[in-house]
Amino acid sequence: MARHAALPGFRDFYPEEMALRQRIMIVWREVAIRYGFEEYDGPPLESLDLYIEKSGPEIVGQLFNFTDKGGREVALRPEMTPSLVRMLGARIKGMPRPVRWFSTPQLFRYEKQQRGRLREHFQLNMDIIDEESVLADADLLAAALDVLRSLGLTSDDVVARYSDRRLLHSALLALGVQEESLPVAYNVIDKVERDPKDVCMKRLGEIGLSYEQAEEALGLTRMTPDAIGRRFAGDESFGPILQDLERYRAALASLGFADWIQLDMKIVRGLAYYTGIVFEIFDRKGQLRAICGGGRYDRLFSSLAGIDVPALGFGFGDVVLGELLKDRGLAQNDPRGPDVFVIANEDGVDVLPVVAMLRAAGFSTVYAYRQSEKANVGKALKAAASARAKVALMVGKLSDPPGETTVAVKTLATGDQQTVTLSDFLVRRS
Repeated sequence: MARHAALPGFRDFYPEEMALRQRIMIVWREVAIRYGFEEYDGPPLESLDLYIEKSGPEIVGQLFNFTDKGGREVALRPEMTPSLVRMLGARIKGMPRPVRWFSTPQLFRYEKQQRGRLREHFQLNMDIIDEESVLADADLLAAALDVLRSLGLTSDDVVARYSDRRLLHSALLALGVQEESLPVAYNVIDKVERDPKDVCMKRLGEIGLSYEQAEEALGLTRMTPDAIGRRFAGDESFGPILQDLERYRAALASLGFADWIQLDMKIVRGLAYYTGIVFEIFDRKGQLRAICGGGRYDRLFSSLAGIDVPALGFGFGDVVLGELLKDRGLAQNDPRGPDVFVIANEDGVDVLPVVAMLRAAGFSTVYAYRQSEKANVGKALKAAASARAKVALMVGKLSDPPGETTVAVKTLATGDQQTVTLSDFLVRRS
């Protein structure tokens, strides 16, 4: 038994786990770049005040925070958005707009660990700054869904459920909810699938709604946009919001994701700073936590950086995504072996010049460190298979020039073997 183990909620990444993590992060980066986003990063340690300003003092209980040697109150970053706001607040003046940035940070939260939630995780963040068009909202969700599609998932596996905070805001006010009580109403609707109806009704009653008003407030979660439009037909504030939702749906359909999305008025997102369209992505079987979530947060830059710009973004963690890929048989987390294992097939052959040529040409290349004057090809082939190499390249005495050296190339997966010159191998395989 090992003397020391990883701390609770933290992970060791052995080669097979690292292979899955790298596969996820490669797809994250490829999709973000394909959608025109630029990569950035920030420090893993930030001022504690940055998170208190955004989320309130209650956030401190969820952080890894301490006083550093300079007497500063600091915390390991639990999310990336405050760092983004801080960084852009310092430089956004004069930058081309909209700003389209992405990052893949490691984040830390002191939470109870459970399936899909640990105390550290990696996350894809994609944000669009200073863009009001609803097409930006649609493009952002399309990028998140494209990540899942690129990893082999389909609309049968996942669904993006979306709604609009503005729609709920206007409807709840029209039903009699006071402005200061909206956070409670949002919280009730957010938990309507988990909490019993009598609990929801009681909480709505506590903020002043009659039984009938509370029933109608809960009924909003089952209504379509058309039904909401008819119910509040006399209120002109609903028209533009409903038009945005329809344009959002139509844009995602045009981008190829019609079967991946579903309007769901129960989606409100727990964070108070969201101001418009919000979404969460779930597995269709409902076995896991939300895979990804985000939306529009038009007032956050104003409150944290004193800059009035609209913004939207999402966070896409690797923990739940990894669980989903495993559940669907899509993890494909075998560590990658080398391209070539170089073997001496004659006594006294120095394979190192060949190894150097292969590596210079871009091949991942290994060889047996324990060399012997006596060639033992059978033993070396077993070592090549154990290393999971794609091919074994068996070398005799070097020619002059070395490229004319004859080599035997054995494909280890099939056992096929052919004889070529080293130059031909480099050309054919490059």
